[in-house]
This record gives sequence, C-alpha cells and structure tokens, in this order.
Amino acid sequence: MRNIFIADAHLKQPGDANYRSLLRFLDTLPPDTDTLYILGDLFEFWVGSPTPVYRHYREVVDSLKRVRGRGVRLVYFEGNHDFHLTRFFREELQAEVHRRGAIVTIGSQQVYLCHGDQINRRDYRYRAFRLLLHSRLAGVLLPLFPRGLAGAVAAILSRLSGKRHKVRRVRWDRRAITLSFARGCFGKGCDAVVTGHFHLPYLEREGERVVVSLGDWITQFSYCEWLDGEFTLKTFPQ
Repeated sequence: MRNIFIADAHLKQPGDANYRSLLRFLDTLPPDTDTLYILGDLFEFWVGSPTPVYRHYREVVDSLKRVRGRGVRLVYFEGNHDFHLTRFFREELQAEVHRRGAIVTIGSQQVYLCHGDQINRRDYRYRAFRLLLHSRLAGVLLPLFPRGLAGAVAAILSRLSGKRHKVRRVRWDRRAITLSFARGCFGKGCDAVVTGHFHLPYLEREGERVVVSLGDWITQFSYCEWLDGEFTLKTFPQ
C-alpha cells in the first residue's frame, strides 16, 4: 500500500511552472496509491465553496477528480491559505476534510498529520489571526465577497504571508519547533508526524519514530511517500 503526502504548492495561475508540474504529478501517481494526503496551502487562496469553481483552479479540480476516479482516497487538511473547504471538497471530490491536525492510522502506525501553522504555540498574533479567519462567521461572510474583491484580498494576504515567513525564519527556529512538537506527539503514542507550512524539507528519525517536514511545491517540488511502513522524502523531477 502506498500513500502520498504533499503541501504548500500555493498555486496561482495555470501557466505557472509549479501549477503545470503538479498536474503532471497528479496524473502520474503510481497505480497502487491508496491515499493522497494534501496538508494545506495547495492553493494560494481558496475560501468556502465557490460556485462556479474559481476559473484558474478548474484544471486542478478536474485533475483531482481523475485521481479520485482511479480509486485514490483524498484527504485534505486545511492550511492558512485554503480553508472552509468542507462542503465543496466533500461534494465535488468525495474528499475527507480536516480543519485542524489529527491522528490517522496508516497501516499499523499512528501518524499525526497537520498543515503546521499551529505548531508554534508562541506565535500569538498569528494564532489570533487564524482563529478569526477560521471562525464560522468568516466562513459565512468571506464567500459573499465579489470575486474581484476576493482576488484583491487574496493578493494582500499573499504579500503579508510572504513578509511574515521572512520574519519568522529569522525569529523562530522552525526545525527545532517542529521537532519539539513531534516529541510531544510521540509521547502520546504517535509513530510519526508529517507537516507542511514551513517550506523546509527534511525527514528525521528518532529511534523508530519519524518526523517529516514536506517542504513545498514552489521551487523544491518535494513530497513524501509511505510504502509498506516506510516514509521516504522525494523530489518530483522537472
């Protein structure tokens, strides 16, 4: 049994290199793939259940439908750029959607999966901002914005997010924060932790336990594969 984990493509426009690369990746998933886990921020901005679907994301949705049609389960963990997704992704793609991290059983292993934007418990400003965006009220109001206004909001949030990432890279040791969080999960019985968000690809073993940080699908094109109990961090050839 094979499982695939990806995160942080931050897709914008169909002509972008990472967008075309991701479509190729999805169309060439190994035939024995059981589940595709998307750990957030696949899109640069997606909120709610747009009708019709965002035009610039139509190809990705169609590609995910083909993946689902091949019998691959889709499991989506919301990120900080894509949230309030449950209705659309359940109805259109029969996907399982998680609003926050969760422990899932893969083979005989207990694996904690999350986007990763809540791992740093000391980033109080961001956690408050996330609480606002992920609130039920925001879930009702944001989809009501005209498409043009939503696009402008997306551009602003994208710029702010880029600036915050630069600040956080200096202020926080992202690897140390992730490893500390993972050890807490191990103490609760987890065998592995897989996360995105930090755009920092690595796989680290602590005895029989594993920590995977997925990197991104912007310049690194990194992803994780679980095959018969073993995690491997890979790079999709360009």
